[in-house]
Amino acid sequence: MSSAEEILDIVDEHDNVVGQAPRGEAYARGLRHRCAFILARNPAGEVFVHRRTATKLVFPGMYDMFVGGVVGAGETYDEAALREAEEELGVSGLPQPTPLFRFLYEGDGSRGSWWSAVYEVTFDLPVRPQAEEIDWHAFLGLDELEARLGEWAWTPDGLAAFDRWRAHR
Repeated sequence: MSSAEEILDIVDEHDNVVGQAPRGEAYARGLRHRCAFILARNPAGEVFVHRRTATKLVFPGMYDMFVGGVVGAGETYDEAALREAEEELGVSGLPQPTPLFRFLYEGDGSRGSWWSAVYEVTFDLPVRPQAEEIDWHAFLGLDELEARLGEWAWTPDGLAAFDRWRAHR
């Protein structure tokens, strides 16, 4: 099954499930769905930063300081956070990411909106990111990450989550 065929729960403005749709349709019609964002850190506190491949359905070629993705139909945010983090980082045996907060990402309105559950995980495992998802990666200290915010093209939802993460901590 292609990622566009993956079935997602469609939710209302209060994050209640109101239906289901394939991912491709949810994106095309701007249907509100769920996503998990995981700030992955090494024991030194550095953040895993990556550039998305040019073939990604959403925000291709942009940088992100979160790994993660959509929550599948019937899946919990916690289940999606662990699954997505392990998939994108290319690791197994990752500790369960710690839930921090949720927010409704509405962006500029052109791509719809999604409920976003933000997590953090610290781990000491070698990463082998999925080549079809990530074409560059590094662990950056928070100072270096902050310095790059004005230089690189970042995913707008990742920036929104990062702003909230900074305020949260």
